[in-house]
Amino acid sequence: MYISASSSSSSALSSILRARSRLFASSPYLSRTFAASSSSPPPVSGYRSLSFSSAVRSLRCSVPRWSHGVDWRSPISLRSQIRAVAPVIEQFQRKIATMASEHPFKAHLTSLPKPGGGEFGKFYSLPSFNDPRIEKLPYSIRILLESAIRNCDNFQVKKEDVEKIIDWENTSPNQVEIPFKPARVLLQDFTGVPAVVDLACMRDAMNKLGSDSNKINPLVPVDLVIDHSVQVDVARSENAVQANMDLEFRRNKERFAFLKWGSTAFRNMLVVPPGSGIVHQVNLEYLGRVVFNTEGLLYPDSVVGTDSHTTMIDGLGVAGWGVGGIEAEAAMLGQPMSMVLPGVVGFKLSGKLHDGVTATDLVLTVTQMLRKHGVVGKFVEFYGEGMGKLSLADRATIANMSPEYGATMGFFPVDHVTLQYLKLTGRSDETVEMIEAYLRANKLFVDYNEPQLERVYSSYLQLDLADVEPCMSGPKRPHDRVPLKEMKSDWHACLDNKVGFKGFAIPKEEQEKVAKFSFQGQPAELKHGSVVIAAITSCTNTSNPSVMLGAGLVAKKASELGLQVKPWVKTSLAPGSGVVTKYLLQSGLQKYLNQQGFNIVGYGCTTCIGNSGDLDESVAAAITENDVVAAAVLSGNRNFEGRVHPLTRANYLASPPLVVAYALAGTVDIDFNKEPIGTGKDGKSIYFRDIWPTAEEIAEVVQSSVLPSMFKSTYEAITKGNPIWNDLSVPTATLYSWDPNSTYIHEPPYFKNMTLDPPGVHGVKDAYCLLNFGDSITTDHISPAGSIHKDSPAAKYLIERGVDRKDFNSYGSRRGNDEVMARGTFANIRIVNKLLNGEVGPKTVHVPTGEKLYVFDAAMRYKTAGQDTIILAGAEYGSGSSRDWAAKGPMLLGVKAVIAKSFERIHRSNLVGMGVVPLCFKAGEDADTLGLTGHERYTIDLPSNVSDIRPGQDVTVTTDSGKSFTCIARFDTEVELAYFNHGGILPYVIRNLTKQ
Repeated sequence: MYISASSSSSSALSSILRARSRLFASSPYLSRTFAASSSSPPPVSGYRSLSFSSAVRSLRCSVPRWSHGVDWRSPISLRSQIRAVAPVIEQFQRKIATMASEHPFKAHLTSLPKPGGGEFGKFYSLPSFNDPRIEKLPYSIRILLESAIRNCDNFQVKKEDVEKIIDWENTSPNQVEIPFKPARVLLQDFTGVPAVVDLACMRDAMNKLGSDSNKINPLVPVDLVIDHSVQVDVARSENAVQANMDLEFRRNKERFAFLKWGSTAFRNMLVVPPGSGIVHQVNLEYLGRVVFNTEGLLYPDSVVGTDSHTTMIDGLGVAGWGVGGIEAEAAMLGQPMSMVLPGVVGFKLSGKLHDGVTATDLVLTVTQMLRKHGVVGKFVEFYGEGMGKLSLADRATIANMSPEYGATMGFFPVDHVTLQYLKLTGRSDETVEMIEAYLRANKLFVDYNEPQLERVYSSYLQLDLADVEPCMSGPKRPHDRVPLKEMKSDWHACLDNKVGFKGFAIPKEEQEKVAKFSFQGQPAELKHGSVVIAAITSCTNTSNPSVMLGAGLVAKKASELGLQVKPWVKTSLAPGSGVVTKYLLQSGLQKYLNQQGFNIVGYGCTTCIGNSGDLDESVAAAITENDVVAAAVLSGNRNFEGRVHPLTRANYLASPPLVVAYALAGTVDIDFNKEPIGTGKDGKSIYFRDIWPTAEEIAEVVQSSVLPSMFKSTYEAITKGNPIWNDLSVPTATLYSWDPNSTYIHEPPYFKNMTLDPPGVHGVKDAYCLLNFGDSITTDHISPAGSIHKDSPAAKYLIERGVDRKDFNSYGSRRGNDEVMARGTFANIRIVNKLLNGEVGPKTVHVPTGEKLYVFDAAMRYKTAGQDTIILAGAEYGSGSSRDWAAKGPMLLGVKAVIAKSFERIHRSNLVGMGVVPLCFKAGEDADTLGLTGHERYTIDLPSNVSDIRPGQDVTVTTDSGKSFTCIARFDTEVELAYFNHGGILPYVIRNLTKQ
């Protein structure tokens, strides 16, 4: 039933609204859902029904008041607004009969008074339970508990779920399942485009099934920041920002127009235009609420995001982590996230960092410690007296790299440092006062001036900050930390070692080889270890003024001493927000960065995501013709092989000041303690110690240059866009009109021939092995990322459609086209497939014929013949970014199951979400120990009825060679089994919505 502004609808609407008030009493979550479309919903308690006229007036509000009170949304018509809320009203009707008339925890709804009289609002009080178990809970678990209590309706969230969380100390070791409803969803454009494509496609599917397509609408606030499309095409130029943005829009006009359409077609969706900054820094400095106050109901901010570094917000005391786009879409549509109640590692910090040690050095140390400890699927919560010595930006740096150490979250509870940061970044005094009052009242605030009650953790770690020393990480993985003093010896060991994570196998007689060439008419040379890319980039560090200004001080000292970065080193600076530019200019340090070639190239995620742009042709030729192991040094969080640039085989993560230092040195083959970086203008040798700033110098420039007014002025204008964005014309229809000729946006085939009946459980019979992998296959290996190789199946597809090679753009920019992405799955040039007997590259063996083919071509040959395929893998399969295409791609290739030693958390969940079976070998077993070559045919025996499958149960796998072995089915929750029964999470959502 739709609501229209006719008198005949008035009585029907009145009855709905009367029922609505009863429903709101039982579900504050639904109250907030409606609040997104209504300017004046009833208060939290004492609900009254609304007249039809007042309901219509409330619908005229075009903008949800959900972020800092700023009206960001373009107005939409009353008619479309009514269409948008109609599914919500229908949902109210459906639930009325089954939901309790009273909220199960209504007695715990408590008023929070203002100091001067009145109240901030009401909240569900944890102290009012008077349960000693709650006092001992980690703060991160308390946030899960509050969410469960507030959203408890005995329908989606039950009272027993609340009890499971309260009894966390006893239940968490047992892998119990709980539902979780995040307060909001965060997207960036690489992951946001396929998410919006899926939502648009789901609307079409609803239409074809005879249901209401407008039921597909976000029910929680969705923030989408366009930050992953800018590439470093132009560097070392005063005009780099504008030049790169012009190219960005020329390449991505169609994608951007699609996202702009989505911001108007879907309710509750905010799109922050290109050129605004990196999504995680924008989230930290502006979008993060810490505490929501939704029409008088107070509750903690929480967020899931389609980028694994969503965890950066944990440094602000906001519970957030990365999920696949598939999970995020379900959360947008009101589905509770099913998660295993996690263990929590307590990480105690003491002491303080020594002079010259940066937050980057600290996070690389923490990453190595936690990787060794083993924290996959767990929360990490930091505490201890050392917390007071870490700025909020330092905490955010540590939280950011949670995916690199494998944790779901790296959480820092809110304390006085958090409140100071909120004021610095322009949040109002009244907002900060409300945040502090609520968190203190609900025992979610840490006051280190008060005695600390001992909290219980699943396991414990401790670090004295004084033990942290300057370091880097690489050359191929973020957790392979190298102390700076050992860098030269470690580099030479890597040259000697066999090919692997710490080896390049360069013969001794070739290690000193010099490749001489001409660069823009000047003599130049490269050796193994020569730095060809030096980039200050990525969310990990660009939000941290101390390391950004530290980099400026290094550039200043070097310039004054007469040192200069060699012109063939591709240097770049990509700030995470406009605030960085403001304080670099305020400090006077940007001009020195410019002198060293670190001109600003754009505002977004560049080198760390593989958007480093091309190297100069002469440099590229020198590397390839002489087989040079060239190096990139970047202030990023990812350095997996082939990610930064195809020609940089060695990639090191370092702090921004170290990036400048290595750019000046021009090589990673240097001992900074003993060898000079270069020769100064007076002919004297200049050493590392001569250009490295002291902690006092950094603190002084931070104090004088980073001002609250900078944050306010930057974010007041953040959604105004720029002339190119504002001129984009988009249709007003709520159904997307697919262009069959588009190579950017394509209607995916997920729901073709879909019926209302679920397909049920599918076993696997006589499947061939498409790929046979070892350990640590990352989502970068699986999912299309970076540039599109000229000879690849994806390139062939684009050329056949008239796309010139110069316009290929990146895989990331074409994530809205399943045809390109399927062809780019497993197309990483550094992928190692055992079926190829040592050959590296994106090919495999077609087992029936023995032919060596591109993975896509082999997969299509299997599909054409009606033959299933599987993948064999080692440990940590799917580690790295939370790429939904790492699951979508294999599904489109016809992969029915992945059998691995272990999975990274998000990727395993995404496989289930796309209907692919994740199986784990039994402990101590893998393909090699079982004698599997990948040339066998595999049959996986699953029960035919989903009710006969249990999470974690044993499954028998047999082969045509006579081998039989037992695996563990990694369906970790009952909800995941339901998704699998429907062929994936999105078909599950569609079928449920059609029934409502």
